Amino acid sequence: MKILVAVDGSDISLRAVKHVIALNRELARPAKVTLLAVDPPPFPGVERRIGANATRQFHEESLESMLRDARRSLSRAKLELTERAEVGEIAETILKVAKQDGADLIVLGSHGRSAVKGILLGSVSSKVLAQSEVPVTIVR
Repeated sequence: MKILVAVDGSDISLRAVKHVIALNRELARPAKVTLLAVDPPPFPGVERRIGANATRQFHEESLESMLRDARRSLSRAKLELTERAEVGEIAETILKVAKQDGADLIVLGSHGRSAVKGILLGSVSSKVLAQSEVPVTIVR
């Protein structure tokens, strides 16, 4: 089974990682896990103001921060792990990577915001759930 777990460095995304580790214990064969962090693109004009190098460095540091604890947990569990660090619209990038990697399952955490905030702000988990071609597990 190929599992894509999307993380953002939060405690909630670490719960999603722990869910993947627990799920792996139940499988007949070990899962292949893709650990994905997605940093949203900067607002228009930011890169022009601070420069391409500063923008790239910002994304590298941000993505590493998102991946660090999840990587450590998955490595301790001895899961076969591939890492992806992407810059883009979050939900769309999760769906794109899941398709590219042939994921059988997407796992992500939900911050559990209210329905009204989800509608106004656009919930990543709601978008992934609505548009995914493979099963999605949302961990709260």
